[in-house]
Amino acid sequence: MAVRPASAEHGLWFRRTDILDRDALISAHWSAVQPSRLCTVIANAAGDSVSTIEHLMAALAGCGIHNAMIEIDGPEVPILDGSAAPFVERFLARGLIEQSAPVRAIRVLRAVEVRDGDALARLEPSDMLEISFEIDFVAPAIGRQSRQLNMSNGAFVRELSDSRTFCLQADVDAMRANGLALGGTFDNAVVFQGDQVLSPGGLRHVDEPVRHKMLDAMGDLALAGGPILGLYTGIRAGHALTNRLLRALFARPDAYRMVDCGAMTVEKLPGVGVHRGDLPARR
Repeated sequence: MAVRPASAEHGLWFRRTDILDRDALISAHWSAVQPSRLCTVIANAAGDSVSTIEHLMAALAGCGIHNAMIEIDGPEVPILDGSAAPFVERFLARGLIEQSAPVRAIRVLRAVEVRDGDALARLEPSDMLEISFEIDFVAPAIGRQSRQLNMSNGAFVRELSDSRTFCLQADVDAMRANGLALGGTFDNAVVFQGDQVLSPGGLRHVDEPVRHKMLDAMGDLALAGGPILGLYTGIRAGHALTNRLLRALFARPDAYRMVDCGAMTVEKLPGVGVHRGDLPARR
């Protein structure tokens, strides 16, 4: 997989380099998201797809990258260590270039909310992107966790980028019994069992699970078509619910407005001023 520069107003697109006989371009956009329980999947009109895009999308958004062409030779983004940190490291090592065109953002004007049982996702007005999340798991090692962050000034890179995807050992056993996740290891997910963390080295943060859920939300919100100026609240929310929230937002023209960001607003966007020193120390 390679992430290549693109011109202003290009947006974020994937190109399947293994497809040569038909349209190989897939827009990284909320309208291209396909139903999937465990990850975010996008597809084009030809039915070609790319899955597990959420960590890469979070890294792009967290570094303030709004235009790029992602070339990939298969249907799934590499999981790497289960976080966004490896992508962020490569972006910051390579360097970012400011483009001459103004950044267009999506300003939330009115609260929009979707629910699924006891799960909730909501967007409401704010001068910058803020993410608030709450999870509640039966497993004692996870339990109830909550956190809220203002995503400006490199907060994503410092606070969330290295938080890994997680699961229960029982879920791993069930998937493997059904022929799934056969390549999964402790190197690309945090595995919990009861009150134990089975992954060698333990957690990178005491509340790593809720931080990872915030990372996922960042990636799914990056499919909006531009940076969001608003407060996102997720309670037991997942990929599908966040996509439903974006669909609900854009179905209400009175709930948002596209704006050209002035200097003061740009300073509040994720990724502005971020540098390699913001990366958490590897554990």
